[in-house]
Amino acid sequence: MTHEIDLPRLAGQVLDTARKAGADSAELMISASRGYSLNVRQQAVESLEFQQDRELSLTVYVGLRKGVASTGDLTEAGLRDAVTAAVDIARATGEDPCHGLAEAALMATHFPDLDLDHPWDIAPADAVLLAQEAERAALAVDARIRQSEGAGFSSHRSHSLYANSHGFLGARTGTSHGYNCAVVAADGDDMQRDDWYTYHRRADQLESPESVGREAGRRAVRRLGARRIRTQAAPVLFVPELARGLIGSFIGAISGGALYRRASFLLDALDQPIFPAGVSVHQRPYLPCAAASSAFDGEGVATRDRTLIDDGVLKGWVLGSYSARRLGLATTGNAGGLFNLLLEAPREPFDRLLKRMGRGLLVTELMGSGVNGVTGDYSRGAAGFWVDNGEIAHPVDELTIAGNLRDIYKNFIGFGDDIRPYATLQTGSVLVSEMMIAAQDAADA
Repeated sequence: MTHEIDLPRLAGQVLDTARKAGADSAELMISASRGYSLNVRQQAVESLEFQQDRELSLTVYVGLRKGVASTGDLTEAGLRDAVTAAVDIARATGEDPCHGLAEAALMATHFPDLDLDHPWDIAPADAVLLAQEAERAALAVDARIRQSEGAGFSSHRSHSLYANSHGFLGARTGTSHGYNCAVVAADGDDMQRDDWYTYHRRADQLESPESVGREAGRRAVRRLGARRIRTQAAPVLFVPELARGLIGSFIGAISGGALYRRASFLLDALDQPIFPAGVSVHQRPYLPCAAASSAFDGEGVATRDRTLIDDGVLKGWVLGSYSARRLGLATTGNAGGLFNLLLEAPREPFDRLLKRMGRGLLVTELMGSGVNGVTGDYSRGAAGFWVDNGEIAHPVDELTIAGNLRDIYKNFIGFGDDIRPYATLQTGSVLVSEMMIAAQDAADA
């Protein structure tokens, strides 16, 4: 961390220099991080990397013109050069009436302790032992685990400060720790890879290295013996990691950039049902020790609890000040993204979701990026398990699942209680009543 530099004083100096250079207003973000990461493979250390980064990003407004410059040189000369570059860029660009700081009245004034900073004083030698333990546990799961792709460890502490010409200054300090493991299982010519991980702000909330390794090994072995199925329409169950991405496409479609460009399949969908009744999506920016908690957004605007989906109905957009002005609306305090999303719905155990599905596809891996944000058309390569009579029958791969996101969202019929709490979007598994599953034709599963 950049402890030797008084960041608030530095921010004030840069803003003052920008004003004297001709900027009518300005805003800046200073970020600094420090930590290390390592990787072991076959119990030997493959890499150990220490990181110490710092950067200042400055945005200036000259009338209705905008200029942006960034630098990692926080000396007086480096900062002066950044200011000069930003002002020069602004003067060379075209005017845009939507440019400018967020309104001063919207700046955050309440800064509660969100319990985000939990440094872990662990020596690299001890971190190596944790990664080795995870790898040993993975390799011990089954004799068919033939090789390791390695186990990794990381621990970082970051500090960021945002300030602008309104006199606003807000700072955040937080930590992130974790480890992961990946192995390859083989049976004859059949080889399958899988992994597992754990991350948290607090080291004492991490899963044990042994449990991470065991899960990585178990996941690799269970994928052996994949069979083909015929092309058909059937229910599809997304595990939590993939359900988050599915719902993330909804977030992208209600975000300002997609809306003002008219590049969203949810244009004009406000106050319309998007999800089934009984499903709500909430933003909760003040959750203690959570992954995306913050009292202010990327423009200093106060964050707040919000309900984006209420009983299935879309109730709000995700806007910063620029996109809001383009749309003739007000910022929602979401410049830079969302702050802890929670999907609320009636939940049930994973095994019960399998029973409810009866016969269909459990998706555990997705490939490709076949999501059209304009039309909502969805097509992704997939692998997972075929489910028959409410039980996992065998692994499957080389599939494509397809549909339209508006139909997929309305066809949510089940939600699991298998939520991993340390995620920016908290949801369990999600069951869709029907999607098209395309596969190389084979005997019916």
